[in-house]
Amino acid sequence: MVIGVRMEAELERQLDRLAQKQGKTRSAYIREAIHQYLLRHGDSEGARRQSEHLAQLEQPNWSEQVPDWSDWTA
Repeated sequence: MVIGVRMEAELERQLDRLAQKQGKTRSAYIREAIHQYLLRHGDSEGARRQSEHLAQLEQPNWSEQVPDWSDWTA
């Protein structure tokens, strides 16, 4: 199946440079990007588990130390 994709010119240039450097086609990178996206955000059980795992990794670290601003002057 053929699907047309519109993208910004700079994104296209970056994709072309990467494809040329790695010896792959634009289509190969676009297919891989879509595959990875669907793994993370699709509606399969694997996607749900991966999304939950990523959400846990992205939780802020509330135990990090806050700087002592008592001697701070403007």
